[in-house]
This record gives sequence, structure tokens and C-alpha cells, in this order.
Amino acid sequence: MYFLYNILIFITRFFLQIIAFFNKKIKLFVDGRKITFSKLKKVISKKDEVIWFHCASLGEFEQGRPIIEKLREENPTYKLVLTFFSPSGYEIRKKYEIADVVCYLPLDTKLNAKKFLDIVHPKLVVFVKYEFWPNILKELKKREVKTILVSGIFRKNQTFFKWYGSWMRKILQVFNHFFVQDTNSEELLKSIGFSNVTISGDTRFDRVFEITKQNNELQFIEQFKNNTYTLVAGSTWEEDEKMLVEYINNSASENEKFIIAPHNINAKDIEELKTSISKKVVLFSNKNNIKLQDYQVFIIDTVGILTKIYSYANIAYVGGGFTKTGVHNVLEPATFGVPILIGPNYNKFREAVELVNKKACFSVNNSKKLSVLLKKFFQEEGKRIKAGKQALNYVVERTGATTKILYYLKK
Repeated sequence: MYFLYNILIFITRFFLQIIAFFNKKIKLFVDGRKITFSKLKKVISKKDEVIWFHCASLGEFEQGRPIIEKLREENPTYKLVLTFFSPSGYEIRKKYEIADVVCYLPLDTKLNAKKFLDIVHPKLVVFVKYEFWPNILKELKKREVKTILVSGIFRKNQTFFKWYGSWMRKILQVFNHFFVQDTNSEELLKSIGFSNVTISGDTRFDRVFEITKQNNELQFIEQFKNNTYTLVAGSTWEEDEKMLVEYINNSASENEKFIIAPHNINAKDIEELKTSISKKVVLFSNKNNIKLQDYQVFIIDTVGILTKIYSYANIAYVGGGFTKTGVHNVLEPATFGVPILIGPNYNKFREAVELVNKKACFSVNNSKKLSVLLKKFFQEEGKRIKAGKQALNYVVERTGATTKILYYLKK
């Protein structure tokens, strides 16, 4: 099986180079890896002590971030290497200033694994959540490099737990410790002979709770809100926006304001959204030198500030719940203690399911149900506050994973 895996890697590399001519994302994937080794050589010398973090994409980076930043704070002389598998993670975080080098993980060939580890020569390796690359892990095992997994999730359908998965089970022996999110993951690992497991929870809860302690002030949002009840709708798609616009146009009180941060911010779609709203609308790109408090709807046609904007919400709507991929991040508004509304496709996301069960998050599948809930929360402050407290408590009760992991590393 290991032999077949290596053949598959070479075949994959060949086809990716062809597909890159026709697919922008794959081109980033291929071209970005061409400079990995040169980037590393410019920064890492033989005498450096190195910590290496690997994240599949942006979501895993957010899980690893609390540990990255704590380790950087406590080990300022170490060089820190951060690798990504996916362009969606690398392209957004390639200038992350906490790391000394941010680059793509090279494709998992035997040669690449040896070359990468020769250059990086890490003292500690941290894999976030999942991604188990056999050649890299085998090379780490040979070199006896301390390696841990954090915020790990294991499922019964993974190769490790199949009758033909012995070759992958052996690869897991590289990990000195597994920090997993739940009991199910712990039991699965123990079923194949691994006892070096701790249920630490998900480091994302530490990350989102830390957000509440930072400066989230945005003067232009304060001016727009003007102490008025405000709904913040984040990462919205067309289906989400149609429902919100119907409520804004036909049911909203003059004492309600709306901030919409669409997932897609191309100019054509933003203009269509703006013209569909019958109330006074202002765009982020046009916000300067106008009285923002005179407007009822604020469309955020930029990226990178949604988390701060959630801090101004009285209630939040998180988009994506009408798409195949599912609802976006519900933890960011939850950490600010506000009720959350989402679309119907959320069952793949544990935190959304658990927030719904705690009556801190509410699923809607049509505009009528959305309207009923929005009116209820606008009119009944007590219910709104109660649901918001449930959301905040859910986050707070699950913090602490970072502390457990750092305690292990200090020992």
C-alpha cells in the first residue's frame, strides 16, 4: 500500500501541472510550491532552533494560532515555520508576521520529505487537526523529532481504522502525543493501540475568546449604529441575502439597522444587492465624508473586519447555510454573546449543532421563519439576552485547550 501511495503521488503531481494551465487555484497550488525550498533556505540556517507548524488551510490555522502565538511569546529565539497545504490558507496568511517563514508544504514524495526536513531541522513539529503525510511522518520518525497533533479529530471511516490500514497505523507512531477534540477520537485511537491521548478540546474556542479581549473598536461602525438595535449578517450568500432583503424592505422597523458583509464582494454582485434594498444604503467603499448615522443598511464590500463588526451586533446572521458546503463560522458571533440565525445546512458543523441544541442559535429555512424570529428578538429583549448568554457560555466552557497543550510541552 505504501508503494502504491508513492506511485499515486507522482501521478498526482504530473496531472496537477497540466490542470494548473486551466485552473487558477491549482496554479497557485503548483507555482507556490516551486519557491518553498528557496524561501526556507533564505531564513533558516543550520544553527537555528526551529518549531514547525503545519495547517491544511485557513480553518486549521485559526485552530493552531493560539498555540503558535504562545510558543512564539515563550520561545523568542526559536525560528517559527508555518506551512499550508491549500492556497486558501496560504494566500490569506502568507504575510503572518508571527512566523519567520510561511510557505506551502511540498508534495509528499520521499525526496521532498528529506529535503524539507534537512533545511528546516525542527526541534518540535505541530500538526493541526489532521493531514497525515506518510513520507514526511516516516522521515520525522527516523529523525526522532518531537511531534504532536493538536485539535485532532478522528472518524471511524478513516484508513487507520480499516482492515487494510496497518501501514497508516504504523505512521501514527511518529506522534509523541495526540490532543483530540472529543471522546470518540480518543476511543478510536485507543482501539488501535495508542494510549498517548488527551482530550483537550478545540483550540478554536481559545482563539475566538481571545478576540473579545482585543481592541474591536471601529469608529465608522459606531457612527452608523448610533446606539440603535443592529443585526450583523456575515459571510452571506445570495440565498441568505434574498431573505434578509425581504425582511428589510417589508418588515423592518425604523429602529432596526442592518450590517451585511457578503461572502462574495465583486462589484457587480454588491451593486445588485444595494439596488435590491429600498431603505437607505451605504457601502463601506463610500463611507467617507458622509453621515453614516442617517443610513439604515451598511454593506461591507471589503474583507478582514467582520470579526470586529460582530462585537457591535445585537443579533447575528451567519451565511452559508443554504449552500452545499454549509454554514460559516458561528463561533465568532457567539463569543460576543449574541443570538445567531443560520440556514438549514449546518449538521456537519458540531459547534452549530450544539449551539442550536442550547437554543443560542436558530435555523431558518425560509423568509417567513426568519421574519418571525427577527421580530421576536427585536421586540423581546429578555429572550435575546438569554440566548446571547447561552452562546457566550458555550464558548467560555470550552476554552482551555491551549493551556493543556502548553503544559505538556513545558513538561
